[in-house]
Amino acid sequence: MAAAETGSAHKRHALPSDMGEMRTVMAADRTLMAWIRTSLSMLSFGFTIYKFLDALAEHNEIAASHSPQRVGLFLAGMGTAAMVLGTISYWTTLRDLNRVEEFRLGRPVLIMALVMSFAGIALFVSIAGRLV
Repeated sequence: MAAAETGSAHKRHALPSDMGEMRTVMAADRTLMAWIRTSLSMLSFGFTIYKFLDALAEHNEIAASHSPQRVGLFLAGMGTAAMVLGTISYWTTLRDLNRVEEFRLGRPVLIMALVMSFAGIALFVSIAGRLV
């Protein structure tokens, strides 16, 4: 019986058992979701501006220049930076809380943030590749 209790004592729970710490983790989740929304807005707006201005330049409605790529690249870069910084901030918050009481750090919102970070990097590289 004692061995079973010892084995379960080392099991990590999904959330901390203390309500204050649990609320802090959920607040960190909500903050990261706000970072994701902001990043997604910047990425999608940057891509839309890029494609719109690029289409106008192709139809000779505006002078052909690198400005569509630069505007899209700037917004994609800012969106990616926002996502990476938000993810780092979230991770450090969870790591600090995990020092008090161990719990599982693999949260769904963290996985989504990592996917968004890689998507932002891919969009940035895609736009930058057309700039050359």
